[in-house]
Amino acid sequence: MYYSKYTRKRGSRRAIAEMNVVPYIDVMLVLLVIFMIATPLLTPGVKVQLPQAQAQALEDHNNKPLIISVDKEGHYYLNTNVNPQQALNAHDLVVKVAARLQIEKSLGEKSVVMVKGDTQASYGQVVGAMVLLQRAGVAQVGLITQNPPSQGVA
Repeated sequence: MYYSKYTRKRGSRRAIAEMNVVPYIDVMLVLLVIFMIATPLLTPGVKVQLPQAQAQALEDHNNKPLIISVDKEGHYYLNTNVNPQQALNAHDLVVKVAARLQIEKSLGEKSVVMVKGDTQASYGQVVGAMVLLQRAGVAQVGLITQNPPSQGVA
C-alpha cells in the first residue's frame, strides 16, 4: 500500500507540538510601528520662548541634564518629574532637585543643572529659580538660550 505525506498509517496519531509564532510577530510589528510614530511626538518639558544669545554649546555628558523651566507666569517645571508638564511649587522643586543630586552623588555622577526661562518671564522669576536651586545644593547652574537667526555679513 502506498502512503503519501497526507495519509497516515492506521493507529499512528501523534500530536503536533509546534507553536505558531506568526500572530506574535504580527503583534510585535504593530507595536513597533506605533512606538516609532509616537516617540517623536513626545515633547520633554514645557514650551517656552527662549531668549536669543550667541553662546558655545556645552560638552556632552553621559547622564540626562536636570532642566528647570520657568514659564511666563513664573511657574516652575522639572524635566525629570513624573509629569514634566505639571507645575511645581518652590518647596517641591527644592526637595526633588536635592533628592536627585543626592542619588547622583551616591552613584558617583555629577549632574548638569540648567535653567530654561521664557523671554516673557521676569528676571526676578528666573533668579528665584536659581536661588531655589542653590538651596537644593546645586553649585553651578547654566542658562539655556537659543541662537539668534544668522544675519548676513556685508
